[in-house]
Amino acid sequence: MSFFKDILIGSEAHFVVLIVQSSSIFSEFFGYTACRQLSQMFISIIFFHVSEYILALAIHGKSNVTLKSLLISKHYLLAMICSLIEYLIELYFFPGLKEYWWISNFGLALVVLGEIIRKLAIVTAGVAFTHLIKVYHEEKHQLVTHGIYRYVRHPGYNGFFIWSIGTQIMLCNPISTIAFAVVVWKFFSGRIPYEEFFLKQFFGSDYEDYMRKVPSGIPFVR
Repeated sequence: MSFFKDILIGSEAHFVVLIVQSSSIFSEFFGYTACRQLSQMFISIIFFHVSEYILALAIHGKSNVTLKSLLISKHYLLAMICSLIEYLIELYFFPGLKEYWWISNFGLALVVLGEIIRKLAIVTAGVAFTHLIKVYHEEKHQLVTHGIYRYVRHPGYNGFFIWSIGTQIMLCNPISTIAFAVVVWKFFSGRIPYEEFFLKQFFGSDYEDYMRKVPSGIPFVR
């Protein structure tokens, strides 16, 4: 009986040691830097999408809003997962890469700036702001050229562009920073001409004059 008792005590002691060692490894791997940067990342993502959905509800009403207003697609999820994988790999093999706080804080500032610009765009445009491109003119769809729209034609796109790149700079992810910049730019460089084709049909010379005077808000996209 004492033999089994010794085995049991030994097993419990071994289990406790294993937990302590695992906790030590976890705290070392996910130290202050990782906890802060990942927390900022997850908070930024949650706030962006939840606030997007709440504003859509407030402006368009519950009957006209679906979960698509959360703006979460398969490609978006894949991109965020890849950025997280990059972060964890670099954290393990090149931990010093994540210690450039001036870079991380600059990324955080871009996240906040992008968030503000996009939300200003939504609030300023009101019912004229939709997540889907309108191909038919509706009475409530008015040309908005005041507020933040005085400075960029597509502040919503501009805000998301800044926000998305900022999330990766905040994580000190060099690969994902470049990848996000290229992919998001390519997406908007195709979306803007397509959207403005219909806007010119809706508003005619008024929109053409607006185009000539105000930049798109996306680099190298006229």
